[in-house]
Amino acid sequence: MDAVLSYLRELNLCSMCLRILLAMMLGGLLGYDREIRHRPAGFRTYMLVAMAASSTAILGQYMNLMLHTLWSDAYAAVGQRTDVVRLGSQVISGIGFLGTGTIMITERKEVTGLTTASCLWASACMGLAIGAGFYEGVLVGFLIVAFAMRLLPPLERALTSSARRMNIFVELDSLRDLHLVSEHLRSMGIYLYDVEMGKRETGGVSHVTGIFSIRMDKRRKHTELLAELAVLPGVVAIEEV
Repeated sequence: MDAVLSYLRELNLCSMCLRILLAMMLGGLLGYDREIRHRPAGFRTYMLVAMAASSTAILGQYMNLMLHTLWSDAYAAVGQRTDVVRLGSQVISGIGFLGTGTIMITERKEVTGLTTASCLWASACMGLAIGAGFYEGVLVGFLIVAFAMRLLPPLERALTSSARRMNIFVELDSLRDLHLVSEHLRSMGIYLYDVEMGKRETGGVSHVTGIFSIRMDKRRKHTELLAELAVLPGVVAIEEV
């Protein structure tokens, strides 16, 4: 096994093909999860990011090898001492442009796309590790990222579905309905500690919107609270954000 890994860490045609294909496969697997969730970056994006990062790491190794073998005389004559292995650091900087394009702030002040951006960054790092031949680290990293993307969301929802703090987006017929909602919350022993107001116009009809930050005196299902508030007079739409 050690002999096989040592061979695959060498810079040869077999190892280069394996690294690029492995990067495409693992990147594609991570991207598939984003694809089925209809996120901005999906299967092909993750595959290309991981493949490009892997190729960059291989290129750095190739240039470093050539500068110390076939190109050594010219390299010595020029007198420059550039660490070409640092090409990989530019991948991390460049991936920020892609990540920025996936992050958006909705009209409800909700930030979306952070998970997609962080997974893109992780995919690029994984591609660099594959390109460097660090297969063991890649396997551990891939399993951790896959675990975070597939198994943690249900656990997170279970923990937050009855948390004592929550943010609610509500759309009301008029501003006077805000008082009715706040009074109802107070009667339930719920403290309203922050409100952000806005306005939305749909089909020529203007509605008041608000984001309520609340703290409950005891744990209760958020869905039950939303259902109770949804039937109040003047409430057009309501959801947790």
